[in-house]
Amino acid sequence: MTDSPEIRLNPAVIPLSIYLHWPWCVRKCPYCDFNSHGAPKGPGALEALEGAYVDALLTDLEAWLPDVGGRPIESIFIGGGTPSLMSGRAMKGLLDGVRARFSLAPDAEITMEANPGTLEAGKFEAFREAGVNRLSIGIQSFSDDRLKRLGRIHNVREAREAIRLARDIFENFNLDLMYALPGETMEGLKEELDEAAQSGAAHLSCYQLTIEPGTAFAKHLPEELPDADETAEMGDFVEAFLAGKGFTRYEVSGYARQGRRCRHNLNYWTFGDYLAAGAGAHGKVTLQNGIRREMRFMNPRQYLHAVEAGRSAAAEIHRVDPEDLPFEFMLNALRLLEGVPECTFSERTGLPFGQIASTLRDLRARGLIADDPGRIRTTRLGLNFLSDVQEAFL
Repeated sequence: MTDSPEIRLNPAVIPLSIYLHWPWCVRKCPYCDFNSHGAPKGPGALEALEGAYVDALLTDLEAWLPDVGGRPIESIFIGGGTPSLMSGRAMKGLLDGVRARFSLAPDAEITMEANPGTLEAGKFEAFREAGVNRLSIGIQSFSDDRLKRLGRIHNVREAREAIRLARDIFENFNLDLMYALPGETMEGLKEELDEAAQSGAAHLSCYQLTIEPGTAFAKHLPEELPDADETAEMGDFVEAFLAGKGFTRYEVSGYARQGRRCRHNLNYWTFGDYLAAGAGAHGKVTLQNGIRREMRFMNPRQYLHAVEAGRSAAAEIHRVDPEDLPFEFMLNALRLLEGVPECTFSERTGLPFGQIASTLRDLRARGLIADDPGRIRTTRLGLNFLSDVQEAFL
């Protein structure tokens, strides 16, 4: 790739989302490498904290206002941790506060992550009334044995009850499932996928269990993990089976029925902007002369103290070096099986397409990028070696 020229961007055409992070959960799962922390113990301890945390989130969001003007918010994602530990009152205060500060698109997608072990009908209804219109439920498995091995706090009965409630109250909900689990067989995987496909969910996120550094599983590897060949076979089976049930794989881990792709995640993968608030949250904003990234303090107490003291909650702020933009763009865009239009590269990075043309030609010659005029997408071979393809843009 050639030297990067000075970049010029039009922020007004870049879609804008908000990510809000709730850092607490009942208990951290042994495979989890997200910024999550055990909830404060004792009666009413978390309830006493949530009001201050919601206030901090809204104050934190205000720091982004000078950079976004009146740009509409296309989606909001409330992730964690376990946001379903919040009360309905806190959720209403949070979303009302966002609406008071930002202009939300009339059809804005508002997703909240939920754990089946923390839900009941009253909470579902309160979250819906607060404005949540899409639920993402961390089922992970329909096997009590595998849930226990994963360290989940819920059981299959609670998972099925959460799905029933979601189906009754929300038109649009996602189920998170994991495969290549300890002791899992192909027959067991088929049963899990079949139940998920018949659940009424419009979207399924299917993740391979990976052992991440720093997790409890990394320190104590679980027994009976499928080997590499079995894991690859399971991944292929997931895609083929769900296709037969009406779910299209549109992203590395995303499967959706017609019209139900996750708009918030699509904004990530197409290199859109997202404002961030909450402990450990990451944000990205496009300016006329470059792209800025920010990360909030990881520790919830440190985050709260900074905001309450009137200081910035940002642990890190940096402008993305133009030389890094091709890799950052491809790290996201190539996750989409359909890829993106070629023009999206220049629109979202401010760089000329010629900046990546020679790399794309080389990857096409190697059969890793599709010969698809006007689009940038991997071939099936390229998808299988996605990290290598992305790293070619470094």
